[in-house]
Amino acid sequence: MKFFNREKEIKEILAILESVPNQIYFVYGPLNSGKFTLMREIISNRLDKSKYVPFFIDFRARNIVNVDNFIECLFEVDEKSKVDDFREYAKSLAELLVKSSDDLTNYYLGMPIKIPKPFFDKIFNKKDKSGDVYQYIEYLFAKINEKGKKPILILDELQMIKEITLNGNRLLLWSLFQFLVTLTKVQHLCHVFCLSSDSLFIEYIYTTGELEGRAKYILVDDFDKETSLKFMDFLSDNILNKKLSNEEKELIYSYVGGKPGDIYNVIDEMRYKKLENILDLMLKEEIQKLEIFLETLNYIKPKIKIGDEIIEIKKDDVIKALKLFKNKYEVNRKEIPTPIYIYLINKNILFLNPINGTLKPQSFLIWNAIKRIL
Repeated sequence: MKFFNREKEIKEILAILESVPNQIYFVYGPLNSGKFTLMREIISNRLDKSKYVPFFIDFRARNIVNVDNFIECLFEVDEKSKVDDFREYAKSLAELLVKSSDDLTNYYLGMPIKIPKPFFDKIFNKKDKSGDVYQYIEYLFAKINEKGKKPILILDELQMIKEITLNGNRLLLWSLFQFLVTLTKVQHLCHVFCLSSDSLFIEYIYTTGELEGRAKYILVDDFDKETSLKFMDFLSDNILNKKLSNEEKELIYSYVGGKPGDIYNVIDEMRYKKLENILDLMLKEEIQKLEIFLETLNYIKPKIKIGDEIIEIKKDDVIKALKLFKNKYEVNRKEIPTPIYIYLINKNILFLNPINGTLKPQSFLIWNAIKRIL
């Protein structure tokens, strides 16, 4: 199916790629807002492949609790290679990648970073692994530059490594950021895009100052109403081979808003279900989940840690916070105590935009559930 919209974001990212690498770009937004789909469209269909070699590292499906897990995510081990010298391997790999980067049919966004097994094993036998890891990637990217192409490094759901930070290894996150700064702002070797749906992770990066002046942020948000209605027309033409009435489109928007994934699911199910039944079931499921979430607060005493302080989350405070959304979709973060909004974000109920300091439900469905329950 043809890609829909996001021309503004596509134009911005293509302009970034045409410039000298100088920043780390964090692409963030609510769950299922289309971050991954946007980057896939750019890499697969909009990119001048004669200029770039994209690499894609997926952290989303991994529970990364230590440095070894992290390193395993970075590479695809070349089991057949007997090369022990990473420089020799990187030179030959760079030449191969420059010749073959036009063919991305086997990859969503880009190629994995290959590494020879002897060198990979050597890394794992060392106590301090990250230095050799970064040295190899830096050398590989430098060789690709020498061949006349620019690497693009895409890190999907990078926040998965924050578990290591919570376990006391904050140095890994710091060293990774410093390495990404070296690739971009210092040596201009590589474009770096970090994708994340974890708004607390983006807030942490934005507020700590570790990347001040070295990072920028691209919001991929849910569609506004006008774009949502056009998206419905686009999907109904492609999936249903018919036009939706204005009343049907307004009804869909009143339930699911501008969430691309939810809109797609509704129209796809219209092939074999009545619209009203689809929307009613979706809302009932969201109401049920929210009711169960609130009921559990009668029996458990959740706690979160902020700095050195452990704070208990009280049900009355959660309800008070959610009631702020009875009559509006977005509120200033200062209206909700920090421990409460952190807890609700961790439960995927709220989304924080740290750049403008606002909170909103993760979806229209959740917003509708809040309004009906409270």
